[in-house]
Amino acid sequence: MGSKVKLTGRVIFRGDPGYEVARKNWDPHTDRFPKVFVFAKKAQDVANAIRWARVNNVPIRARSGRHALETNLSQVNGGIVIDVSELKSIKLNKKSSTVVVGTGNRVGRIVDTLARQGYMAPFGDSPSVGIGGITPGGGIGPLQRTTGLICDNLLALEMVDAKGRIIKASKKSNSDLLWASRGGGGGNFGVYTKYKFKVRRAPARATVFRITWPWAQFEEVVKAWQRWAPFTSTKLGSELSVGPKKGGNVSMLGVYLGSKKEALRLLEPITSVGTTTTKVIRNLPYLEATKFLLAPDPVLPQKFSNQFSSGFGRRPFPDKAFKPMREFLEKSEGGTPAGFYFLNWGGAVSRVAPRATAFYWRKAQYYVEWNSSWVKPSHAARNIALARNTRKKLQPYIVGSYINVPDQGIKCSGPVYYGKNFPRLRRVKAKYDPQNVFNNPQSIPPA
Repeated sequence: MGSKVKLTGRVIFRGDPGYEVARKNWDPHTDRFPKVFVFAKKAQDVANAIRWARVNNVPIRARSGRHALETNLSQVNGGIVIDVSELKSIKLNKKSSTVVVGTGNRVGRIVDTLARQGYMAPFGDSPSVGIGGITPGGGIGPLQRTTGLICDNLLALEMVDAKGRIIKASKKSNSDLLWASRGGGGGNFGVYTKYKFKVRRAPARATVFRITWPWAQFEEVVKAWQRWAPFTSTKLGSELSVGPKKGGNVSMLGVYLGSKKEALRLLEPITSVGTTTTKVIRNLPYLEATKFLLAPDPVLPQKFSNQFSSGFGRRPFPDKAFKPMREFLEKSEGGTPAGFYFLNWGGAVSRVAPRATAFYWRKAQYYVEWNSSWVKPSHAARNIALARNTRKKLQPYIVGSYINVPDQGIKCSGPVYYGKNFPRLRRVKAKYDPQNVFNNPQSIPPA
């Protein structure tokens, strides 16, 4: 069998021209050197790559948008990276209100393509994230209180399993794999090649907003936001970001699927807090509204590395929780994309039962994430420790963690990412990948 298995697609071995470009990830400090990259043109290329890896006993990583927040989750020394970024088809079926997309599409491209045809797709906070990776991990964002998580809209999928077989999953066949792929994280069961989503008609217009406050008012604003955001209209989604003390501010970005007049009324409880420094509230055609919300990733003067961590808040932070938050923001460096980020929960997200999909953390009021950044490799250890110690100190006030924002400092991470769904995910893993071919430092072990 060995000699018969050939790599197909666009194949780049270490030492070939294009290798360094293939190795570049969103996080610049990629210190992994894979043996080979395969850029698949079709599902069969993925199947051939998996078979080749098995015969040659080489570890496998799947990659979609190169946005893995922990770089060793999408690359591996001496291994094969199966990159699906060239699987870019988008087929909208207006009759059935569904779209079938290749897993190499970036979120922004799908949102844009659908919006131009009058349809709305849920999305996160960055247009450059790959749909291949964000979907199985959940997929959170400002529209989720209306549309649900990205994974809640997943109806069917095509995946290549550990034996190199192309399999399909839907409610009717391999439904356990569909269940696991709705929140069970990427890189666990196989390499996904196609997703089918349900889509909705987009409103003609939407109201978007960006409001900022001085950094010194962050406690007051966060407290007010946590008491308001989870309970306001489910047609309103908002993200609250708090930057580092040095050079940072407090900013809220979001969308209301309705009129500007109504948006102003709904926003009043938060805009009346503190002294806002900028207030942009615009009613725009839906396509323009998506552009406002999905601004291109900032081009920073230097390339930063990041350490992220995350959790879910079941009630507003008590006063005690602000001490570690303040310490973190005072130690984070200015001019870097570090800080705290909150997203309001509820609505369509919480209407799904925690065990109905693999995504367990349904009953929260908000999501919280923080990240520290650095430029010099010598600052890495300090910043990683800062993010992880902050997690320890915030532990009494949060539950769980979001698999799409992995933190390799979390020990026994299964129940932290997947709650009570972890045992069932292990059983699904045992069925589709009994030999644990698809593994990484925090992947799901087979039961």
